[in-house]
Amino acid sequence: MLKTKKYQFWFCTGSQDLYGEECLAHVAEHSGKMVEALNASGNLPYEVVWKPTLVTDGLIRRTFNEANIDEACAGVITWMHTFSPAKSWIHGLQELRKPLLHLHTQFNREIPYDSIDMDFMNENQAAHGDREYGHIFSRLHMARKVIMGYWEEADVQKRIGDWMRTAVGVIESRHVRVMRVADNMRNVAVTEGDKVEAQIKFGWEVDAYPVNDIAASVAAVSKGDIDALVEEYYDRYEILLEGRDEKEFRDHVAVQAGIEIGFERFLEERDYHAIVTHFGDLGALKQLPGLAVQRLMEKGYGFGAEGDWKTAAMVRIMKIMSQGMKDAKGTSFMEDYTYNLIPGKEGILQSHMLEVCPSVADGQISIREQPLSMGDREDPARLVFTAKTGPAIATSLIDLGNRFRLIINEVDCKKVERPMPKLPAATAFWTPRPSLQTGAEAWILAGGAHHTAFTFDLTAEQMGDWAEAMGIEAVYIDGDTKIRQFKNELFWNSIAYR
Repeated sequence: MLKTKKYQFWFCTGSQDLYGEECLAHVAEHSGKMVEALNASGNLPYEVVWKPTLVTDGLIRRTFNEANIDEACAGVITWMHTFSPAKSWIHGLQELRKPLLHLHTQFNREIPYDSIDMDFMNENQAAHGDREYGHIFSRLHMARKVIMGYWEEADVQKRIGDWMRTAVGVIESRHVRVMRVADNMRNVAVTEGDKVEAQIKFGWEVDAYPVNDIAASVAAVSKGDIDALVEEYYDRYEILLEGRDEKEFRDHVAVQAGIEIGFERFLEERDYHAIVTHFGDLGALKQLPGLAVQRLMEKGYGFGAEGDWKTAAMVRIMKIMSQGMKDAKGTSFMEDYTYNLIPGKEGILQSHMLEVCPSVADGQISIREQPLSMGDREDPARLVFTAKTGPAIATSLIDLGNRFRLIINEVDCKKVERPMPKLPAATAFWTPRPSLQTGAEAWILAGGAHHTAFTFDLTAEQMGDWAEAMGIEAVYIDGDTKIRQFKNELFWNSIAYR
């Protein structure tokens, strides 16, 4: 169900008419060649669209307002080929409502030592044209992304591609709708938050439904549809009876198939993109949604347990940002459970009762059924697997009362030393950077939640850029983190974001 528009990014080149029509013709020619090469590079996830050179306040303003109303435009890439007086950009920038990348580059890679003259110097002035342009953003206190480097270099193109994914996350955030089944887990603080402020800040619409409204949708699913999906489960996954009666096992799996179909129909009919459930309020549902929710996440829906709508929305956004990524390793809801504190083998076992997305799975995925000590329902079926390994990030969006903070932790996912045959849940195991001790201390100092939106496929930089575009605080826990400096950063941020 992961549906996003076929987005484009406008390439806008700045100049002025001081140097004559021939110069402007060269500017247009050069920027056109750059756009063609960027699109042909294979390093960008979305198309770049060339726009005529911007030379006046009126043209800049008109172009940016056209970008605002073009639903296919997810952002604007700007570059000053020559010197473009920044006062000409003020009105346009003030009215622009799309993400903006300032690409600091130049058409030629090398100084043409034998032929360079003042005509060349006048025409190729990005070195100081982009500085003039950059200044006005600082004066206007506007968020933007700056990428410096030669436009033909693959690493520069890949950074542009990374920013494109962030920009789409910003645009799509304005359309995220979260469906809450029942309410938050009673007496839990971190999953609560100001839903009105979240809609103002991020664009999220968060609505609650009585659990039996969605249970009715589940009950309406035909036996034929359920049986067909059960067959798909049995074909795709390893079935672990573990001594259970085969018919009973299949009947319990069928319950999850009905939940998956019923939930998805309910979500699609009402145009919701993320869902939260609560084990304490299951109404007429026979099982806590497990396998069903895992597969919905795999299809692109966001999810948060125990009413955690903030994490559900973040999982959805991060899935959108990583959509179509080559060799993607997965994005999921996750929860910190228990530590391994053996020196040299430190880490955190990540899991949840049932709901970890199979997009992060490494190898065989199995269906197991085990009793659940909460929820007062029959034994739910769930997908069980271990996660992939490698670098990843875990994020937590928290509400501090007067503002939101996004906490971003770089982590290294590993395999556990030995199997855990009695644990009937999907798991990941990671060590936070710079170490378990410093990473966990920093996370707690920052107020991070036990639920996270986790991904192998995005970077801390991308999520920090998303937070900046949203106008919220972002704090990073990574290989450079030192607790004394981190505490100072939190204090300074409490003043800056007041």
